[in-house]
Order: sequence, then structure tokens, then C-alpha cells
Amino acid sequence: MHLLPDTLDAGSAYPLGATFDGLGVNFAVYSANAEKIELCVYDETGRRELKRYPLPEWTDEVWHGYLPDAQPGLVYGFRAHGRYAPEEGHRFNPNKLLLDPYAKQMIGELRWTDAMYGYQVKSPRADLSFDRRDSALTMPK
Repeated sequence: MHLLPDTLDAGSAYPLGATFDGLGVNFAVYSANAEKIELCVYDETGRRELKRYPLPEWTDEVWHGYLPDAQPGLVYGFRAHGRYAPEEGHRFNPNKLLLDPYAKQMIGELRWTDAMYGYQVKSPRADLSFDRRDSALTMPK
């Protein structure tokens, strides 16, 4: 895949995960409460983000989109946007890169640092605080 398009097509809500159909890849991820899910596409090393796409559709609590011309082996992750209200069970933090729970393969290794947490570890508010650091460089993809 040489040139990435500006937007994703609608794609399909099922199957979940990344599915190659011979012409591109469909992405589908479940979230009942997210306000937006972004697909982050990386270079082959997983170190440089090439493009970020909002998944354009939400069907039956599944966010989905289709990336034409994408091939198996595409390096990607997700970011989830929504309410950050830990006292109500909502901890959306788009600064934290998420793995696809249906990923068939990953590259890189997890490098555990405080940037992995959605909250500021040393804050007096403890896990009710919000961490703005990007976790992408510490995450496998």
C-alpha cells in the first residue's frame, strides 16, 4: 500500500477485528460507550504513525470502516474517545493506543512505563486523574 486514502469506506460491522477480503481490509471493533474510535496506521516498524482515521460507522455497538488496497500485515492500533468518568466506570483516553482484541499478529514488544496508565500514577487524585501522554511508542501493534 503506497498511498493511503483520506477517509475510510463504511465497511461492515462483522466479523470483528481486521479482515482482508482480497481488495482491502475491513476493521470492526466493539464499544457500546465510545463516542469515536480511530484507526491508527503505522509504518512497518510500528514507530511512525502514517495516518489516523475515524471509523466512520457504528452498527449494533460495533465501530467499523474499510481501508481499500490495504494488505495483510498492516501495522495498526486503535484509539477510543469518550467520557473519562472513572467513578462511573468510563475511562476513555484517546492518548492511549489500544490493541485490536481480535488481532491475528502483532509486532514489537510491550515496554511497561507509567505512560501506559490512563491516569497519572503519582497524582494525589490517584486513578481518578487523567494522563495525557501518548502510549504508542510503548505498545506493540
